[in-house]
Amino acid sequence: MSRFFSDKYAYLDPYTPGEQPRDRRYIKLNTNESPFPVSELALQEAAAAAERLHLYSDPECTELVKTAAEVFGIDRDEVLFTNGSDEMLNFAFMAFCDDEHPAAFPNITYGFYPVFAEINNLPYAEIPLREDLTIDISDYIDIGKTVFIANPNAPTGIALSRSEIEHIVQRNPDNVIVIDEAYVDFGAESCLPLIHKYENLLVVQTFSKSRSMAGARLGFGAGNPALISDLKKIKYSTNPYNINSMTMAAGIGALKDNEYFRRNCAIIAETRRYTADELRALGFLIPDSSANFLFARHPDIGGEELYLELKERGILIRHLSRPEISEYNRITIGSRKDMETLICTIRSILEEKK
Repeated sequence: MSRFFSDKYAYLDPYTPGEQPRDRRYIKLNTNESPFPVSELALQEAAAAAERLHLYSDPECTELVKTAAEVFGIDRDEVLFTNGSDEMLNFAFMAFCDDEHPAAFPNITYGFYPVFAEINNLPYAEIPLREDLTIDISDYIDIGKTVFIANPNAPTGIALSRSEIEHIVQRNPDNVIVIDEAYVDFGAESCLPLIHKYENLLVVQTFSKSRSMAGARLGFGAGNPALISDLKKIKYSTNPYNINSMTMAAGIGALKDNEYFRRNCAIIAETRRYTADELRALGFLIPDSSANFLFARHPDIGGEELYLELKERGILIRHLSRPEISEYNRITIGSRKDMETLICTIRSILEEKK
């Protein structure tokens, strides 16, 4: 770093995004992207918006908010759109955490949570998962902290039920509970219906996964109007024009093309089932996943070794070096053809080790 870099950030351990190598063509199963292109309607809407790029985008996201409210059954003052769900999560750390309200989240979860806490100089607690990698909701009862839970959790793919999350929300009435539903559309229960019932619940979603818009950067938070007003104060103090016009328009098209969205989610869920069955037949241990990825380990080959062997053969998966999970790899569900290639390649690697 330069000699000008502020000491207040010198200690940061930044989030490491999934690798995006350009040295060769890979089957990319490492960043939880959709195997499907964005819907045609979204492309058409974005193309029309491109004609207005000489103008600032609408800071209120008026038409996008209107469409989302209709699709999700919420009021317009209960939703705020951001530049990806990461921005919304950062806003939530900024708005609802301080010395009197520390953050709390699982010790094995989305790697950005501790980074958001650190960069905002916020106290936080990392709560261990059970040995089977599940969240023990009793750890979050009457905790007196702002809770962040990814549901389904990442990188495990394991989901809590809506009733379990509601119990956490009920038992922490004086703290905000943030439920990060980046992967909810692949088989878990969304907590969006609960925002009308609880003033302390914020639900965060993204268009990156199930709506095939990872490159567009669009997310949102939904909650009580007072919570959304708090988050708007943060937004308008940082970047009022945080959603560009083409992304906004593509989001409207993606929401309107609900049939395409639902069909893709169903195909991914079926491909996930197929892949899990095939990998288990090869001896892999895999927790039940409600996401668009699997978290897998094999007793006869280390996590890093398998990751490197697959990379050498043109297939990328995500290896996380944290000691508690270093024997696992996170495998994105791609197309059926991609997963058949993955399984065939892993079978060859395992046979070569015998």
